[in-house]
Amino acid sequence: MSDPVDPVASAYLNSAVALAVENVARGGGPFGAVVVTAEGRIYGGTNRVTADNDPTAHAEVVAIRRACAELGTFDLTGSTLYASCEPCPLCVAASLWARVDAIVFAADRHDADRAGFDDTRFHEHFDGVAPAIPITAGSADDPLAPFAAWAEHPGRIDY
Repeated sequence: MSDPVDPVASAYLNSAVALAVENVARGGGPFGAVVVTAEGRIYGGTNRVTADNDPTAHAEVVAIRRACAELGTFDLTGSTLYASCEPCPLCVAASLWARVDAIVFAADRHDADRAGFDDTRFHEHFDGVAPAIPITAGSADDPLAPFAAWAEHPGRIDY
């Protein structure tokens, strides 16, 4: 028996996926994320690696930075991070430092690999390490839409 779909989580995942697709249209990478606080405040972020020449400007990190800056705190206890794709170890670590309670993602690392984003060596480095935060797959309407947009975008910058 499969787990029931959480409509609230799905809505936030769909928002993260939409941010990712929009980011590709602007020439950015196919990743989006939203931080949702315990009070329901929403902070979005998109991948800015090539736009900012910053290898740490992943969508999840950008969303965390935005939430912390606007809230005036480094502590996002009670928040959930919704990501268009399974977060890499960098993004998981940033979530831990920000005290995010949970991460939910749409596409997974294998989908990213098929789209040309091979983070396998980073994930494998931490294989066998029990995550200190719940990281679960959720349900989005079209989790592969950002990767499809990326594949079609003639001006993309591969990285």
